[in-house]
Amino acid sequence: MKKSSLGALVALGIIAVAAFVLNPLYVLNEGEQAIVIRFGEIVASARDAGLHLKMPFIDTVATYPKKVMSLDGDSQRIPTKENQFIIVDTTSRWRIQDPVKFYESLTTIEAAYSRISDIIDSSVRSVITSSSLNEVVRNSNLINELQHSENFALGADADEVELSQLSGEKITYESIAKGRQELSNETTAIAREKVLDFGIELLDIVPRQIKYSDELTESVYNRMIKERNQIAQTFRSTGEGKKAEWMGKLENEKKNLLSDAYNRAETIKGEADAKASKIYADTYNRDPEFYAFWKSIETYRTTLPNFDKILSTDMDFFRYLYSPNGR
Repeated sequence: MKKSSLGALVALGIIAVAAFVLNPLYVLNEGEQAIVIRFGEIVASARDAGLHLKMPFIDTVATYPKKVMSLDGDSQRIPTKENQFIIVDTTSRWRIQDPVKFYESLTTIEAAYSRISDIIDSSVRSVITSSSLNEVVRNSNLINELQHSENFALGADADEVELSQLSGEKITYESIAKGRQELSNETTAIAREKVLDFGIELLDIVPRQIKYSDELTESVYNRMIKERNQIAQTFRSTGEGKKAEWMGKLENEKKNLLSDAYNRAETIKGEADAKASKIYADTYNRDPEFYAFWKSIETYRTTLPNFDKILSTDMDFFRYLYSPNGR
């Protein structure tokens, strides 16, 4: 009885040592998937975490991540449909959907990165070269749907003035049919079809950065300067028009004021002359001789200082000046 128990224990020990040495199990962690390779042929695959069996010494286990991975592409200098060069920098997300196909076609993650990068670059170039610059850099026609205006502070009140009110027309930009997001979806669809045979699911391709090339940058800046100059000229022209309008109003108001003042002055002068004539008439009627004397003295005062002729003192004009009686 003791010998049989001892033999059983020895057998169990031998089995435990063999299991430890031969290692017929492998561990699959969360977020991992694996395939079992025997003599270069895939014999099994696993996607669930835990312990899994394999043939010791014969089977090889290749482990791949199930998580979503990202790939930042290299910057590309690509011509648009108008043959205007832009520099495009993309990023993409992908994951291994079928580890069996992945191993058979690519084997390693490094090879996958290289192959996916080539496919994405080719897809991006294909879509951009067949699209206009506006389609690539813009995402919608919202800029035309909104009431586009340029607001500036004018005058002491700093009122906001719409450019459309000044120029009399609305600035309209070229409409786009697809836009940047739709082109990104097209690029993703093209590349996704090509990577399916690799057991890869391509989730998306997003332009991380779009830059103008050096020669295009100068052209864009010149166009922006031209647009700003046109807007500035619109404000100058509008300002000159407003100035002429206000100057015309000012001139009309000035003429009206001067006309009213002249009429009032003439009325006052007429009333004063009438009163003066009445006073003179009343005075003349009271003492005609004194009135004649006074008017003659005033005439002497104004005319004689500038008188450069020689006249006879016997003239009636000098009767009050040389008369012994003063009359």
